[in-house]
Order: sequence, then structure tokens, then C-alpha cells
Amino acid sequence: MTMKLLGRLSSINVRKVMWTAAQLDLALAREDWGQGFRSPREADYLALNPNGLVPVLIDGDFVLWESNSICRYLAAKAGDTALLPSAPQARARVEQWMDWQAGELNNSWRVAFMALVRGQPAAPEAIEAGIQGWNHHMALLDAHLAQGGAHVAGEGFTLADVVLGLSTQRWLNAPITRPELPALRAWMTRLAARPCFAELVDNGMA
Repeated sequence: MTMKLLGRLSSINVRKVMWTAAQLDLALAREDWGQGFRSPREADYLALNPNGLVPVLIDGDFVLWESNSICRYLAAKAGDTALLPSAPQARARVEQWMDWQAGELNNSWRVAFMALVRGQPAAPEAIEAGIQGWNHHMALLDAHLAQGGAHVAGEGFTLADVVLGLSTQRWLNAPITRPELPALRAWMTRLAARPCFAELVDNGMA
């Protein structure tokens, strides 16, 4: 049975999961609004994910939400120890950066992005503080990449690159003033060679 992912492709978290599936060559059918559910606020959808957010993965009778957890599940299901290493320290390094993406990085850009791209009201000083925080966190990632290693968790491409690659593309496309971060740019060039990068990452979607 083919696994199903619920959520619009316009969601960065949906694209994160779809890009993971592409790296693993896993069949993953995506269901958009209007194909079984009209919005994530419907009772049927809330029964799957009480947060009312996308995406949700359905694998037979198994239902899973939270995009980074879904990415981990897909790698484990495929038995792929390149994207998600089995050795404790190597895996912890990948998951460290995945957790940083979901927590520290996401929280840094939220106010500025939602105001400048999604049109939500925010005070100018809050937007400016958000931009500075966002740039600060991207500079941290750049400094880490500059220390060596082709990818975030070392030489090999992992789930850390998947989730941070989507986040970095959002930063690059945002209507903000940003510093030049050469190590970050070089890393994104390497990611561009990965399957489905143009379709799921560098596709103009925020």
C-alpha cells in the first residue's frame, strides 16, 4: 500500500517530507485540499492531527504528524543509514541540527516572515528584530559549514541537509536584506545537484 501525505505543496513542511521521500526513492502519494478533506480545521483532519497543521503521514493504520518526525520515520522505514545514521553519535549530530531547525531557527524567522510574506500585522521594530535574529541564525549555520565538511552533519548528505536546505531557501527568497554567507551559498550549490531540488526546494515557493 502506498503511503499518503496530507497537505498542500505550498507548505515548506510538506515539501520537506516530499524531498526526503525523493532522496529515498519512496512512493508517497500527496493529497491536496479538496481530495478527501477541505481544510486542516475539519473534524476528520483534527482526528488525525489535533494541532490542525500539515503534513500528516498515513501508512496503513499508522498516522504520524510533525514533519521532522515524518522524515525520520521514512528514513528508518527505508532502512537508510546515510540520511539517518544508526551509530549513536552520528545520528545525534543529525538530529541536533534537525531540532535546531525546528526550534531555534524557525522561531527566529517567524515574525518577520509572517509579516513580510504572509501579510500578518506586526510592529516595525518586531519585524526588524526578526530579520536580525533570522540573519544571526543563518550566520551560525554558515560559520558551522565553513569549518569543513561538505554537508551539515559532515561529509555525507543527511536529513539535516533536507530540513535546513528548505529553511535556507526560504531565507534566500525572503524580501529582506541579508549578509553574504559564502559557505552557506556553496553548500546550497551542492544541494542543487540532489534529486528533485528544483521541483521541491528551488521552486519559488516560500
